[in-house]
Amino acid sequence: MVVKDVLSDNHSMWPEKDQTVKLLARARGGNDDAINELMDRHRNSLRQLVRMRLDQKIQKRVDVSDVVQDVLIEANRRLQRYIENPVMPFHLWLRQIAKDRIIDAHRRHRVSAKRSVDREQALVAPRGYDQSSIQLASLLGDQRLTPAAAALQQEMAKRVEDAISLLDEKDCEIIVMRHYEHLTNQEIGKVLNLTEPAASMRYLRAIRRLRVVMQDSSQADDDQD
Repeated sequence: MVVKDVLSDNHSMWPEKDQTVKLLARARGGNDDAINELMDRHRNSLRQLVRMRLDQKIQKRVDVSDVVQDVLIEANRRLQRYIENPVMPFHLWLRQIAKDRIIDAHRRHRVSAKRSVDREQALVAPRGYDQSSIQLASLLGDQRLTPAAAALQQEMAKRVEDAISLLDEKDCEIIVMRHYEHLTNQEIGKVLNLTEPAASMRYLRAIRRLRVVMQDSSQADDDQD
């Protein structure tokens, strides 16, 4: 079965871009009102990103709101340099600052000394994002998934999240960016320094590998019955 390169129906987790561009224009030169509005309108999106990406065990010791505040302070400090040289869209620039802060938190609060620094970058599948996981399961073509079966949907969401966590880091990362952060191939290309076609191909390969992992998992469950 051919996997179609499609996104779920969810909208981007980031604010509408046209208004961001207008605020950036006003923020040039240090307009405090525009800067404050720019940061405030991205606060909830950053909170969602940090909650998604920060290890659940670390969240028991590190407050998500504190990480978000650190990101906004750093973004404020670097904002004028970004405006002079906007190397990527503003939300992707903010995302990169947030990811750096998340990596720092993982390095300071190792969940296990056996895990490598690379695995401290929160590349495992987000947990508790049932709707995104359910939509991904539907994309993978699981015919058992029906709108009425709420319990089954939660089970499938967990199976998808478990399967994503078994992928290698590149595959895991691009699936999380597409289906949980809802970034486009163009945006992913900017983040990963890839062309849009290359990002699309990487995504398709990752989806195919995820399908294999899901099928192997289902077969293992059937063998145990």
